[in-house]
Amino acid sequence: MKPLQYRRILLKISGEMLAGTQNYGISPEVLESLAQEIAEVVKMDVEVALVIGGGNIFRGLEASASGMERASADYMGMLATILNALALQNALEKLGISTRVLSAIEMRQLAEGYIRRRAIRHLEKKRVVIFGAGTGNPYFTTDTAAALRAMEICADVVLKGTKVNGIYDDDPVRNPAAKMYTELPFLSVLTQHLKVMDTTAITLCMDNRLPLIVFNLTQPGNLKRIVLGEKVGTLVTHHAMQEEPTRLSHDH
Repeated sequence: MKPLQYRRILLKISGEMLAGTQNYGISPEVLESLAQEIAEVVKMDVEVALVIGGGNIFRGLEASASGMERASADYMGMLATILNALALQNALEKLGISTRVLSAIEMRQLAEGYIRRRAIRHLEKKRVVIFGAGTGNPYFTTDTAAALRAMEICADVVLKGTKVNGIYDDDPVRNPAAKMYTELPFLSVLTQHLKVMDTTAITLCMDNRLPLIVFNLTQPGNLKRIVLGEKVGTLVTHHAMQEEPTRLSHDH
């Protein structure tokens, strides 16, 4: 087998992805296939940390826009991420993968409290670490939590799993002629307002020279291909040259 390109990864999964074709909740089929993808790379000796959103259950920003006080709405969103974390933990453990859920909000009966050194120790013992409840603070997204936790655990890369193949110059769902970038510098993501992660997350990655790969997580084997160093999705780095986007076929 080829040598590993990345030995410690942080994978960011949106809550919407767990819903699958449903508008709400957790799809058992999606959960199972995600767990299998993750289990495959764990068995290759890759250390895996996960951050999951909660948008399939509750979106704090939308509730805030509807008149709910923003901090309260965000805390409710954090609790939604814990539901997703526990569901994924269960799916992974069914496959024999040892996991730990670490929550930024204390809830001892369900998850361990987040302590940086403890998280790193779990990773060293080849346990999958699932970070729940975002950063534990309102006004911060789970994208920002992913960038923050990745730096704290000294991850080699942040992987943002999506339903499309990478970063495009337009929304590929609405515009079939949208073109995909294979590489981008962080600055272009910010200046072109490309909707990849929120600006706080992108800035954190840029300032700390932490590479980001945006890829299609629904495509079986993509996660394995990335850790083996194959070119999958869009690579965003501090020093990347912006290439002309290429027209690629994309699955939605």
